Amino acid sequence: MRLAILGYGNLGKGIEAAISQNADMELVGVFTRRDPDTVKTLTGAKTYHVDTITSMQDQIDVLMICGGSATDLPKQTPEYAKYFNVVDSFDTHAKIPEHFANVDAAAKSNNHVAMISVGWDPGMFSLNRLYANAILPDGSDYTFWGKGVSQGHSDAIRRVKGVKDGKQYTIPVESALEAVRNGENPELTTRQKHTRECFVVPEEGADLAQIEKEIKEMPNYFSDYDTTVHFITQEELDRDHAGIPHGGFVFRTGKTGLHKENNHVIEYRLKLDSNPEFTASVLVAYARAAFRMQQEGMSGCKTVFDVPPAYLSPLSAEEMRAHLL
Repeated sequence: MRLAILGYGNLGKGIEAAISQNADMELVGVFTRRDPDTVKTLTGAKTYHVDTITSMQDQIDVLMICGGSATDLPKQTPEYAKYFNVVDSFDTHAKIPEHFANVDAAAKSNNHVAMISVGWDPGMFSLNRLYANAILPDGSDYTFWGKGVSQGHSDAIRRVKGVKDGKQYTIPVESALEAVRNGENPELTTRQKHTRECFVVPEEGADLAQIEKEIKEMPNYFSDYDTTVHFITQEELDRDHAGIPHGGFVFRTGKTGLHKENNHVIEYRLKLDSNPEFTASVLVAYARAAFRMQQEGMSGCKTVFDVPPAYLSPLSAEEMRAHLL
């Protein structure tokens, strides 16, 4: 299977590394808006300017789209779904239905499969919510993220006028986490579950009060949370916040029995040293699924809910039954 990467930030590098670990995959190129000669890939993969990408349709089975910001993917994914099978990591939960509709139309009209919102949330967490709801229909869902760096929220900070650089940490409220784990079934607001902590490098002469106000009032990102904004230097950011860790928990608490006499807690946890590398590994597995689905005659937009688990694995059905079942 021949894969290509559009964009080469942290996620693109993670995808390149993940492809190199899968024997059934080949990276045929990295496409960038920058001068390709200035992009040094991890494995020495060939680099091309993005303007040349459509000339290589016959050489690419799946295009992995690594938008540089949350505003890139709503434009890029439907556009490139006209030419390729594609996979993206669109993660603005509230806008997924709209993104799905736009991508679905483009992919179906060109007989391609477009896999959207792939990663760990949305993605792996979404699957665990679905499985747990099916198993415990009488129950409650809880999702906690962190402590860790959110790439999407950090990017949102960097788009604020007057911000030179920045990172955002999502932090679970420990008392809420333990109440769920103990089976107390608390009713929690968004604000009661998490806090957000931002470390911001302002541009020289920037209005710090306006930056803080814009961050804290940003819809879909910060407005529903208790948010703290710290202004620091670039040197402090580089020294103290160089990593990209993340993780989180998905819980389903529920009851079974004729009289609902038994309580159960399902817990799924991720603890990640590198958010983009783990996300990239999920994307690569779903690229395999997208290619297989298109080979079987499917088309249109898909999410993790539409993919049989066997489509993700390089193992044969016999090997899966022998070693994983």
